[in-house]
Amino acid sequence: MLRPRPSTAALRLPRACLPRLAPVAAAVALGLGAAPVAAMRIDTADTITLEADRIETQLDDLSVARGSVDLRQGSLRLTTDLLEFSTRQRRAWARAPVRIEQQGNLLEGRSASVQIDSREGQIDAARYRIARTGGGGAARQLSFVGTERLAAEQASYTSCRADDPDTADWVLKADKLSLDFEHNDGRAEGASLRFLGVPILALPVLSFPATGERKSGWLPPTIYPFDSRNGFELETPYYFNLAPDHDLTLTPGLLTRRGLSLTGEYRYLWTQDEGRLKAHWLPNDRTTGRSRGGADIDLQGERASGLHYQLDLQHASDDNYWKDFSRVLPSLTPRLLAQDVRATQPLQSWLGVPLQAYARVLGWRTLQVLEAPILPPYQRLPQLGLMGQGETLGGLNWSTQMEVNHFLLRNRASGDTRTDGERAHLLGALWWPQDLAWGWFTPRMAINAASYRTEQAMSDGRTRAHRAIPTLSLDAGLRFERATALFGRALQQTLEPRLHYVRTPWRNQDALPNFDSSVNDFNEVSIYQDNGFSGVDFVTDVHQVTLGAGSRWFDPVGGGELLRLGLAQRYLFKDQRITPERLGASGLSAETGVAASRFSDVLLFGSSTVVPQWRFDVNLQYNTDRQRTTRSILAARWNPGDFKTLSATYRFARELSEQVELGWQWPIYQREAPRADGSACGGTLYGVGRINFSRRDARVTEGLAGLEYDAGCWIGRVVAERVSTGTSEATTRLMVQLELIGLSRLGPSPLKVLKDNIPGYRMLRDDGAASTTSP
Repeated sequence: MLRPRPSTAALRLPRACLPRLAPVAAAVALGLGAAPVAAMRIDTADTITLEADRIETQLDDLSVARGSVDLRQGSLRLTTDLLEFSTRQRRAWARAPVRIEQQGNLLEGRSASVQIDSREGQIDAARYRIARTGGGGAARQLSFVGTERLAAEQASYTSCRADDPDTADWVLKADKLSLDFEHNDGRAEGASLRFLGVPILALPVLSFPATGERKSGWLPPTIYPFDSRNGFELETPYYFNLAPDHDLTLTPGLLTRRGLSLTGEYRYLWTQDEGRLKAHWLPNDRTTGRSRGGADIDLQGERASGLHYQLDLQHASDDNYWKDFSRVLPSLTPRLLAQDVRATQPLQSWLGVPLQAYARVLGWRTLQVLEAPILPPYQRLPQLGLMGQGETLGGLNWSTQMEVNHFLLRNRASGDTRTDGERAHLLGALWWPQDLAWGWFTPRMAINAASYRTEQAMSDGRTRAHRAIPTLSLDAGLRFERATALFGRALQQTLEPRLHYVRTPWRNQDALPNFDSSVNDFNEVSIYQDNGFSGVDFVTDVHQVTLGAGSRWFDPVGGGELLRLGLAQRYLFKDQRITPERLGASGLSAETGVAASRFSDVLLFGSSTVVPQWRFDVNLQYNTDRQRTTRSILAARWNPGDFKTLSATYRFARELSEQVELGWQWPIYQREAPRADGSACGGTLYGVGRINFSRRDARVTEGLAGLEYDAGCWIGRVVAERVSTGTSEATTRLMVQLELIGLSRLGPSPLKVLKDNIPGYRMLRDDGAASTTSP
């Protein structure tokens, strides 16, 4: 049974099978003594391999390995200088400093006992690091079961790498610490959290998720150190992980200027449905002396028949709610809160054509401000319709929409003479798109027919009216392409001239109500549209042609676009009679898509990435009659590397606004990188911000500035935000967040604010991303 090896020998032993040990026993009995063995294998379904400088196998099944001991089974590896191993118990005892590695986890200690098959064991004077969380620490004694459960006494935990966890930038200490990754349960008894040597949290019992997955329990408190409207804010959320597909968060809060608050948020994600319901309540606002609240509901789902529904409901108790609690009801139109319920049902399977029926109820809660009142939009109570689109033989495309609406105004302001009423309309179109190698052309014919009934008499005395307006158009263009070079680079260049012709006859619309029409913005897309108005009620009378051209330079291999230039202008063969003044938008005709002169403004637009790391965008609207720029947008952004971006934007609209916007994310300081012994923690400090300055008003309308520090194992963020809520009124708040990597985030998150406001901003730590600081 002994095989010669250079200065060593090998022994193979089956699991708990003593008869096959007889040859060794015989050798010992013959006076050979303890045989020096360098390697031993125990052949089982999970083979154990033991290597050492010397292995002594005794008659009572105990093997003693000395010097450079290396025990392996599957993903388990144990190294030490003195180890005892029992073949019957399948247990190993390390009697010297030991190191255990398993599936990326690392455990070290003064001594250890491990049951090899169950992977259960104990380590004294332990140091550990967990691959799943990236964290680790030290403990007087540590018990473990495989990689799923760990329990420690007099323990510490941190994700910072340091020889002594007690000197790490942040450390969680506990009398008892248990981590159950299988059930996502973390628990610390007698817990204290220290940051940069300063205690910031102490709790008799702290429960937390052992992994990044959800777990019921108290979440870290959220603190807003300063809010100009609410003062100091403290929130203590409690999270209920009701099931894998739905949860609930209740958040009691304290606002020093207003009193107590309670916020609740319920979320669900089912097979065919998903939604979020959020409510906020102040039982007694000390500033106003009354109860206040808001709600935000977003639900949607789909059924097997194809029926899709969606609910978007927002409500606020008072007109100033949007100023005081903007975080509760985030919206692009904070003073217009929608109550929108809609459903759609495909009918193709029933009728054999691709049609879709829909129903909608749309209401608005308008939050008025005395110094800046707004005109509330119409409610649709209800909106019912049928629409479809398809293609017939020969490539002829068609679309249709038939719809009825009941329009109603609620909370009508004094002086608002608009009438309630009903409208039924039909929109139909036929077009024949032809895409050829040399270009394209699309002839199109459309009809916009509507019937009205109003509660109050129209300006001509009628309460009922009908009109039908046809439109003929042709959209055509050519394609030219050639190989060229730009700044020494081989590129492909295209030239794409375009013509868009529209003929819409005049129909008298003077007395008709305006339920949903508004003037289209004038840009490179709308200049090629048939109608200068959105909605159904108004259709411009036009006999016009739009001429334009675009050119692109792109990489023929990768396809990336380096330069794009374009221009367009529209010419009227006769004057329009339906203009924005019809909507009461006096003085806007020269600036918008509905022209009052024969020649429209000239549009010039372009973008470039020719210069490495730079992007430039230009949009100009030039009035040839007055020989001046009407509107312009000039933007430049420099992005020389990760987490480095500088941007500047200039926006000008004559007689309306003139704004300068600056945005940035930039490293401004880098601390010493960590040394090999882990005794120092490197870090990078970033400046972030965005400023929007109105030259017309000579003031900052919106401002955002802050600092982010990435230390590798923690990220600190301090961000101040100022938002204008009126011509001479603004809200300022301060957000401070400490993100302890592998543990939790403390404080309100400014990440959404940063991403929404800073062009090119990148999160320092996306999910699964590496640190921006060297480990």
